[in-house]
Amino acid sequence: MLQLQFIRENKEAVLQGLQKKNFKELNLVDEIIALDEQKRKTQTEAERNKSELNVMAKEIGNLMKRGLPAEAEAMKQKSSASRDAQKAMEDKLEELEKSLYESLVKLPNMPHPSVPFGKTPEENENIYQEGEIPALFEGALPHWEITSKYDIIDFEMGNKVTGAGFPFYKGKGARLQRALINFFLDEALKAGYNEVQPPIVINKESGFGTGQLPDKEGQMYYIGIDDLYLIPTAEVPITNMYRDVILKEEQMPTKNVGYTPCFRREAGSYGAHVRGLNRLHQFDKVEIVQIAKPEDSYATLDTMVEHVKGLLQKLGLPFRILRLCGGDMSFNSALTFDFEVYSAAQQKWLEVSSVSNFEAFQTNRLKCRYKNAEGKNVLAHSLNGSALALPRIVAALLENYQTPEGVILPKVLQSYCGFELIN
Repeated sequence: MLQLQFIRENKEAVLQGLQKKNFKELNLVDEIIALDEQKRKTQTEAERNKSELNVMAKEIGNLMKRGLPAEAEAMKQKSSASRDAQKAMEDKLEELEKSLYESLVKLPNMPHPSVPFGKTPEENENIYQEGEIPALFEGALPHWEITSKYDIIDFEMGNKVTGAGFPFYKGKGARLQRALINFFLDEALKAGYNEVQPPIVINKESGFGTGQLPDKEGQMYYIGIDDLYLIPTAEVPITNMYRDVILKEEQMPTKNVGYTPCFRREAGSYGAHVRGLNRLHQFDKVEIVQIAKPEDSYATLDTMVEHVKGLLQKLGLPFRILRLCGGDMSFNSALTFDFEVYSAAQQKWLEVSSVSNFEAFQTNRLKCRYKNAEGKNVLAHSLNGSALALPRIVAALLENYQTPEGVILPKVLQSYCGFELIN
């Protein structure tokens, strides 16, 4: 959530940022400023009236002590009218605060100055690319045929038991999943992250704190009887560890990593681009999350980008890094870098990670602060990244490493899996 003072003092910059993000309800900015002015005016009037009420209360006491009951009664009548006015002002103030809050949470985060203009993924900026596109042998298969050939992922069984987008991983497919999770976690631990195993269901307060609610309510699975949501990413519970927390400066940055299954409704998704592992309703992901000081957060973002880059280098997958344009960014993000790997059999790039700096947008909602050297409580910055999401990594590994004899795993995974070849 944007800070009110920032909106008030930087109206034109806010409008420009919202336009870069292709936000349509620009009138909200004027509404917020007007509501804030009304609120401050009402608050001033209420404080003045309360002060006058205190003076009248003392005067009534003095009049009674002096034996002037008639004058005291007249003052009580005047005081009663002021108390009614005070109640009306406090009710109005409560209503204004509610309206102001409801308007504020509708505004997305401001994009970083480096974010390019654009509305579609095609307008994202390719800032880095590494690795050779593999030349596959004649008769090479897409991953959904490889998984069927070697009986390692069963999409039909998942469809039978649950529905489309909930596959069964079997045999070496299940072991590959577990190997990737352990590899990603171990690499994060080497980089100084603290491993946590968070809940995979959250309450509304947590969903609001990281910006999934009310913006993405329709994208999450809802457990109505308990008023809970299945998590779309481990970012949500891990970041919410710091809701209503004041950190010490020496604790900064906090570095946490967690593996969880993730659940996304992905309503309306269909077609060849979502076939097989390309888009699922349930998938595994390892997430890195940091809470940093504002002056350090972009250097922290760079280290997180380098961490994800290192994972893909060790897996030997060709990849590229995109700086997302304003129209392709999330509601919460100030700057996002997407990682895509090349899927040789499908001959296209697949997104496998987003690494983002949210600046103070989430922490303002979360009331996550730290006490700086001057002893002041300051909003921290929050960052997160996929390190990594498994489905499309598995798809690219199966397709890019396939041979006529089977799929040869990259060396870094062989000790984790306990085998070298899927056949």
